[in-house]
Amino acid sequence: MKNRRAAAVVFLTAVLIILQFFPAQAAEVQELYALSAVLMDGETGRVLYGKEAYKARPNASTTKVMTCIMALEMGKGDDYVQVSKNAASQPQTRLGMKVGQQFYLEDLLYSLMLKSHNDTAVAIAEHIGGSVEKFAILMNNKAKEIGCTDTHFVTPNGLDGEDEGGIHHTTARDLGLIMTYAVKNTTFVHITQTRNYTFSDISGKKYYSVHNTNAFLDMETGVISGKTGFTGNAGYCYVCAVRQDEKFFIVALLGCGWPGNKNYKWSDAKKLLAYGRNNYRYVMLPDLPVLPDIPVSDAVPKNGELYPDAQITLKLHAAVSSKDLAKRYLLKKSESITWEADLPEKLEAPVKKNQKIGSLHAKLDGKEIFCCLVTAEDKIGRITYKWYADKIFHDYFH
Repeated sequence: MKNRRAAAVVFLTAVLIILQFFPAQAAEVQELYALSAVLMDGETGRVLYGKEAYKARPNASTTKVMTCIMALEMGKGDDYVQVSKNAASQPQTRLGMKVGQQFYLEDLLYSLMLKSHNDTAVAIAEHIGGSVEKFAILMNNKAKEIGCTDTHFVTPNGLDGEDEGGIHHTTARDLGLIMTYAVKNTTFVHITQTRNYTFSDISGKKYYSVHNTNAFLDMETGVISGKTGFTGNAGYCYVCAVRQDEKFFIVALLGCGWPGNKNYKWSDAKKLLAYGRNNYRYVMLPDLPVLPDIPVSDAVPKNGELYPDAQITLKLHAAVSSKDLAKRYLLKKSESITWEADLPEKLEAPVKKNQKIGSLHAKLDGKEIFCCLVTAEDKIGRITYKWYADKIFHDYFH
């Protein structure tokens, strides 16, 4: 018995010693329910994990993230919003507003984001854009500005729609970018973190109370913002922003189950956040590389010699701000950032001080994550026949 125990101890010790020489592999994301999913670096917009991240799909009421940020940027909280027949006729879920009623825009944003009212979304769209169609144009322009590559909005509430541009859709990656942009607005964050809100129409005759349907706010620590969505076509959708262990993540889920599986989106979001926490850490850009001096032909010698012995060269400067150098990137332990310089082999005079000479690129897995200009540290004049004549006259006849 003693011999068996001793052998077991020796075996376990050997295993532990061997494991020290083989670093543990990063855990993969557990199987997700969502048809499309993204875990994104909330500071840079880089996709850390994607499942059909660029596949176009309907996205239901997560559309209202864009509707809200457009209203915050283009409207004022004390704007009077008047309810049209079109707005009042929207299907559930709705506030129940009546034709001709007036509301403050700020109050309607709580109705929009906490309870996801479809009539509210249309009232806001008509107030900001003049019509749903014109507001959709504004939404699509904003999506392109943010960096979305396959998003087309038709409705402000996320209900199915189609126009000459196609059906209403986005991708998990684009939805993540939209949330990344939205949470930079402190009012947006305040609204979407509010649990309960009560307001009235402008007449003060009718009062409404709304409760936040984003249960994830109280399920997980560090949730900054989020928006749920569901239609029969889109399934359950969810997008959120979360800061955990000082890491800023965006999660976007499309087609995450259908009725009977309402909680799949919470499960998937937790899996993605756990993967992010366990496998990524913040790093900054590596030290700038030493840039080579560039030979300059036909250059005026700095020492004034007619026939300088050495090749005249130009010193270079990387135009990187302290803010850019302090920017953080979420990387796996196995990942690293490298610099690549795009510079000419030689130059011709004249060269102006701070003139653009080339560029410097920070790359991660072959993809560029940062770029800056490389400029001339000093000016260099060009030798001409006049320069030679002036030089000889000055040296020998002056």
